[in-house]
Parts: sequence; structure tokens; C-alpha cells
Amino acid sequence: MNVRVGPPTSGLQGATTVPGDKSIAHRAVLFGALARGTTTVTGFHGGADVLATLGAVQALGARVERDGERVRVDGNGLAGRERVRIDCANSGTTMRLLAGLLAPGERTVELDGDGSLRRRPMARVAEPLRAMGAHVETTSGCPPITVHGRPLTGIDLRLPVASAQVKSAILLAGLGARGRTRVHEPIASRDHTERMLAYMGAEVRRGPTWAEVEGGQRLDGRPVPLPGDFSSAAFLLVATLIVSGSQVLIDEVGVNPTRTGLLPILARMGATIELVGVHDDAGEPRATLAVRSSALRGVDVLPGEVPATIDELPIVAIAAALADGETTIAGAGELRVKESDRIAGMEQLRRLGVAVRTTEDGLVIRGSGGRRLAGASIESGGDHRIAMAFAVAGLVAEDGVEVRGAECVDVSFPGFFQRLAALGARVEAL
Repeated sequence: MNVRVGPPTSGLQGATTVPGDKSIAHRAVLFGALARGTTTVTGFHGGADVLATLGAVQALGARVERDGERVRVDGNGLAGRERVRIDCANSGTTMRLLAGLLAPGERTVELDGDGSLRRRPMARVAEPLRAMGAHVETTSGCPPITVHGRPLTGIDLRLPVASAQVKSAILLAGLGARGRTRVHEPIASRDHTERMLAYMGAEVRRGPTWAEVEGGQRLDGRPVPLPGDFSSAAFLLVATLIVSGSQVLIDEVGVNPTRTGLLPILARMGATIELVGVHDDAGEPRATLAVRSSALRGVDVLPGEVPATIDELPIVAIAAALADGETTIAGAGELRVKESDRIAGMEQLRRLGVAVRTTEDGLVIRGSGGRRLAGASIESGGDHRIAMAFAVAGLVAEDGVEVRGAECVDVSFPGFFQRLAALGARVEAL
């Protein structure tokens, strides 16, 4: 499917929502399957990635019922001994967290996925699991992965690169291991796993850049109302900032501080964004985001800011393309091993007349100073965040931007184009 997004006749206006947080949804379903009793997840948007996790726990024997955006998971501890093959589709989160969760079990499970997932590195999970005594096979360090469940021993692990997925996989393995498991990171990554483990009754000890669990703990099913996904909201935030005369409210968005590294970056760029009505529910903070169009300036995005902003960096690049001056993004080599090479994908800004230079671990972008971009056709490469980023660029491009392969947006943000249209954007299916 190809979609053209063009400038609105006036600014973007209105109140909207975004789908339930994808990272938290993955964990709610997985932990619910592991827990005693019932976990009810509300705000479940049904994107392709979280549906892969839902299918995985069903394949492993958990009872799952879904009614619209409500999902009920009756946990069975994922007990079983039969061999199972699980299709993780395009979801690296599903694969990595399942590898850790299943490693201390009693069965053999093969984890596979689509062509894009098969290119993503899995040794970063397999190697620390092996250090705990796990029997994990990869295919030259990539999927398919085969996990042969066996008894594990806790580990004190220092990760060379901050990664919420690897940290989570090892902590989950630690729940089923003998003794204590502690994971250290050079920089704190998102902490949804630690928050949800504690919410479901596990004892989790934490420091600024480490977390640990004792083996042998069980979880209890709980209700999990999902906040809106901040990474999805980021695209609407930047859309509002760069379209003159815009003012938008995005309701009930998750504002976990390990996820909102984009906000201080945008603040330095000159953005006007207010958090209204901040409150906690199920261990996660949430708020309404009030944003209006702003004149932006170029900034330096430093390596220490990347872990809390990794999924939002493609849309940071769009903000940079409209800013006054130069923006540099450094220390973001992880972007090269996402659903696509996102650094290479953002080189397509040149088609819109933007001066952009790529480095091994980042981008250097010379902004237009608010002037309209050239119209163009770009390739999503099957990457939802590349597709959404360039769709937002279409709001300020002469004749708009055609996004080829736009169906991939449904991986994380079903209804994205409809929401843009409801706020005033010109959206046309081609």
C-alpha cells in the first residue's frame, strides 16, 4: 500500500489518542502467561508485533481471550515439555524476551520470524543466557533461535551496551534460575520490566544503572491498563511542532522517564510541550501532552541520550530537517540493526532537498529553517518508524510525500493515517 501525505489547509487541530504502549503490552501478555491467575490488559491495540506475542503465549499453552482492546490471559506458568515452534513475525521484543523466559524451562522451543527479523542480532541475548547455563542455538548469531530449557544459575552481568530487551531477557531467566541475577548497564535503559515485575508481586532491587531478582519467585496476575505509547505519540508531537498554526492534545500517554528522552531534546530545540494531569496507574506514569507549533533550532543529540530516545530518533531527524541550523545525532549505532538500517533509511531526506550526512553511528542534518521541503516518493523498507517519519515530513513538503510500503505502519500504530487526517492532514491512499 502506498499513501501520500500532504500539507493541511491550516494547522493541525484537535484532541487525539495513540494506541496502547507496545513495550508494556508485550510484557503484560508474557508476564501474565507466566503468572498465577488472570491478567487483564486493556488498551491493547492489536498491532502486528504485540499480536506475535499473543500468538506465542497461546502456542505455549496459555489461555487467551481477546475482545477488541481487552485481552485476558490465564497464566499457566508456561509449563510444558513438548517441542514448540513459534513465529515471532517481525518482533525482536517477542523473540528476545521469550528466549530469556523459556531458557530455565523444561521444553525445546524454536523461535523464528520474517526475513527482517532473521537479520537481527541475537547473540547479545544468547551469550549471557549461556553464561547462566542455558542451551541456546542461533543461526550464525541470528534467528532462528532454538532454546532447550534446562536449570540455570544466576549471574552478575555487565552489558557493554544498554539494552532493555537484553536486560529484560536476563532478568526473566533469573526468575527461574538458582540464586541472584543482577544486570548492570552503562546507561539506564527503559525500565518497564522492572516496574511490571514489581507490580505483579516480584521483589526487584534496583540502582541507577542496575536491577536484580532472586530466582524462584512467582508472579500474580493483575489488571494492566495500558498508557498510550509514547513512541507513537512522538510522531504526532513533531507533526504538530512543524506545521504552522497547530495545537493538539494527546490524551493519556505514558510518560515513564526512561522513555521520554525525546522531550528534553525537543525542549532544547525550542518546542512548546506541556504535560497535563500526570498520574500513576499499574506502576506507570501517564499524562495528557499539550503541544503547539514552534520554531525549532538545531541541537546535538549526545550518546548518553540515545537509550531513552532510540525509537524516536527517526522523527527527531524530521524535526531537525525543519529546524534552523545543524543537528547531530551520535552514539546511535543501534539504529542500524532495527527493523531496517534506520540510519541508511533517513538518507532519503536528500530526496526532500535536505542536506544530510550519515556516520557509522548517527546523522548530521542541516535544517531548512522552517521552509517547506521538496515533495518526493520514499521507500519504507518495511520499517514502520521510517514510514511514519516521512509521512510527517509530507505535512511540510510541496505536493506532499508518497510513502511506499505504508502498510508496515500497522506494526505499531494502527490508525496512524486516519488520526493524521482527523487532525487536518491531507492523506490519500494510492
